[in-house]
Amino acid sequence: MITAYPFGFYVGPLHITGFGIMMMLAFLAGGWLVDRECRRQGFASDYAGDIIVGAVIGGIIGAKLWFAALPGHGLATLTDRGGLVFYGGLVGGTIGVILNGWRRRVPIRWTAQLVAPALAAAYAIGRVGCYVVGDDYGIPTTLPWGVRFPQGMPPTTAQNLRAFDVTIPANVAPNTIFAVHPTQLYEVAAMLVAFAFIWRWRTLRLGTGWLFGAYLVMAGVERFGIEFLRAKDDRLAGGASVAQIASVVMVIVGSIIIVQLSRRPRATPGEWLLAGGSASGASAPGRT
Repeated sequence: MITAYPFGFYVGPLHITGFGIMMMLAFLAGGWLVDRECRRQGFASDYAGDIIVGAVIGGIIGAKLWFAALPGHGLATLTDRGGLVFYGGLVGGTIGVILNGWRRRVPIRWTAQLVAPALAAAYAIGRVGCYVVGDDYGIPTTLPWGVRFPQGMPPTTAQNLRAFDVTIPANVAPNTIFAVHPTQLYEVAAMLVAFAFIWRWRTLRLGTGWLFGAYLVMAGVERFGIEFLRAKDDRLAGGASVAQIASVVMVIVGSIIIVQLSRRPRATPGEWLLAGGSASGASAPGRT
């Protein structure tokens, strides 16, 4: 078994956490991937910066609001150090990116196509951040790679696991530390595989925007499966979690996008996206 403690350090009065570092790296990596794809297509690479600004602001607001809306939380949790829910971040970040695209008059189909690989990679990096602070872990396990989080968010004690509706024998002391599934790392591995496929598929000659549908399907399937191993307090009647319901919606929406867009002609990128690319001396856009 492994025992993991939160990673962090102080710079004067400022506390730098491992989660914050990995979130920063996730946004930087996502921006770099969008920038790289824009350059390959001959588009304005400035659009990568616009996307990151919209994703950061909208994503954080959406993730915090979703967390506050979960049972047992509330608006008071908006100031918690943790409390960032992926699906809230996805919705909020999507709105932020769409608004930025609308400002630049970039078609939504092109924005969706450009961000799909970046979303998979950024999610994988972000889950590393969850691991290094002991957040979003799984149910108890006796497997050799099980991880104890004695200072997690919250610690993996019998008392906290019971609060997540995990069955713990009544004779176990409340402060007993359990080893749990490192579901954060399971998700890292799964989404890196998803990223590898999506990154390769971006050169396929299919209709603009279909790649975002592929991301939604793969991310939804991954999250639906991992929820069976997660320690959660938001399960509904029948044992399904809120995230699993959202995952099913993601898979359905993603499948519709693939069917509707994969056979459509390539969308017009828009004047700003093309003009920016021409101004930077990039090559003519490829066909996707």
